[in-house]
Amino acid sequence: MNFKIKRFEEQDAAEVSAVIGEALRLSNAPDYPPEIIREMLELYAPENLLEQAEGENLYVLWEGEKAVGCGGIAPYMGRRTESILVTIFVLPKYQGKGAGRRIMEALESDPYFLRAERVVIHSSITARDFYRKLGYRFSDGVGTPDEEGCIHMEKRR
Repeated sequence: MNFKIKRFEEQDAAEVSAVIGEALRLSNAPDYPPEIIREMLELYAPENLLEQAEGENLYVLWEGEKAVGCGGIAPYMGRRTESILVTIFVLPKYQGKGAGRRIMEALESDPYFLRAERVVIHSSITARDFYRKLGYRFSDGVGTPDEEGCIHMEKRR
């Protein structure tokens, strides 16, 4: 696949929100109850994405003129030595075809990643195995989801 990645821009909000929505409805729905999916859809509405993008370095993965994925990184809890990966989604059609790996390459080249001693991610149940393949480990040692269904993972550098 011929992917290109670029930083999120304001005009990308609606298309990126649609990518996230499709990923949530098709990929994540089997692992989460409908009310959690609805909350996540609201969280990633275009206007909320614009607000989130102000505090993170958000990237969009494109195939031609079509957004197919996204991912962001930000400081974690205001610490210079820790960062957090956020907003990582890939259209179901592109999962398993290198799209997620390409997003992660961009995130792991970002200044927030490079300065961090520890990078955390609150993984979905759906994506945990993907992150494990990339060297992320369970923060609790076993990968138990929290009350919101997130699995806390980290990579130490």
